[in-house]
Amino acid sequence: MLTSLNRLFAIPTMAVALVLAGCAETELAVHTAKQLRAPPSKFGAGTYKVGEPYQVDGVWYYPKPDFTYRETGIASWYGPGFNGRRTANGERYDQTAMTAAHRTLPMPSIVRVTNLDNGRSIKVRINDRGPFSNGRIIDLSQRGADLLGFRQKGTAKVLVEIIEDESRRLAAAGLTKEAAASSPAPAPRQAVTIETLPGTPVPTQATNPAASQTAAVVARRPVTVLRPQPPAPLPDGTVTTLPVQPTKIFVQAGSFTRVDNALRLRARLSQLGNVQVAETVIEERRYFRVRLGPMDTVEEADELLAVLLGNGHSDARVVVD
Repeated sequence: MLTSLNRLFAIPTMAVALVLAGCAETELAVHTAKQLRAPPSKFGAGTYKVGEPYQVDGVWYYPKPDFTYRETGIASWYGPGFNGRRTANGERYDQTAMTAAHRTLPMPSIVRVTNLDNGRSIKVRINDRGPFSNGRIIDLSQRGADLLGFRQKGTAKVLVEIIEDESRRLAAAGLTKEAAASSPAPAPRQAVTIETLPGTPVPTQATNPAASQTAAVVARRPVTVLRPQPPAPLPDGTVTTLPVQPTKIFVQAGSFTRVDNALRLRARLSQLGNVQVAETVIEERRYFRVRLGPMDTVEEADELLAVLLGNGHSDARVVVD
C-alpha cells in the first residue's frame, strides 16, 4: 500500500516518517506543557469548564456542551509522567481514578466507554483535554485502560457515549457554584426598632381591618423550600459487559452532503486500495462519507491517516464501524 501512496501523492517514505514523527512530537509537546504547570500543592478541586476554541498543531477544536454525543474510534491512555499534574479544569490528575481526557466535551462530564473487542464497559469523568493525536478520540487514565483490558496493548476500539442525566447535573452544579462565587455579597442588615409615639392608637382589627386580613393571608401562605438536586455519583470503577458486534477500522478521508463530491474524492484515492462511499443520515441530513479500509491494525490506520493529513485532507480521521 505504501508504494501506491507514494506514487499517488509523490511523497517519499521518509516524508511519511516525518509526518508520524511530527505527531509524536506534538503529543510530547502537549504533555510537556502539562508538566510545566504549577506544582500539585497549589491545585484546587477543579471547576466546571467548557472553554474557548483552541488550536493544537494547526488543528482547531471547538468545546461545547453536547448531551447527545456518541462516537466510535480509537482510545489511548496516559498515566506515568502526568500523575499529580494539573488537568485542564484545575484538578490534580490521578492515574488510579476513573477519569479521562476529551478534546471538546465540558469538564466535568460523565461518559460511558465500551471496548468494542471484549464488551467491557465503564463510566469515566472527563476532567482534562486531549488526546491530540488525530487518530484518537479519548485518553483514559491508567486504571480505565486496565479495567477495559487494553493497557498492555496501548489502544482499543471503543464506543464513547455521554451520560446525559449525570452530565447535566454536573453542569448545573458547576454553573450554580460559579454564579455563587461571582455574585456580590449581600448588604449588611441592621435591626430596626419600632416605637409608638405617645397618644398614637395601636392598630387593631377594629381600627384597621384591612391590615388584619392581610396579615392573616400572609400567615396562611405556604412556604416553598428549594432543595438542591443531589449531585451525580462519581464513577466507581464498576465494569459491565455489554453485547458488541464485530467492528473494523477505517480511515475516513472526508464527509460530504453532495454525492458527486464524494465520488470525485473516491476516484482520486482509488489507487490506495478499497475506497468506499458510505451513506448516513445525521439529524435528518444526508451525508456521504469516503472511507478507506478496512485496516488490519491501528498502526496501519495511523500511517494512512498521516499521509492523508499531510496532503491536505484536514478532515481525515480514524473511525470504527
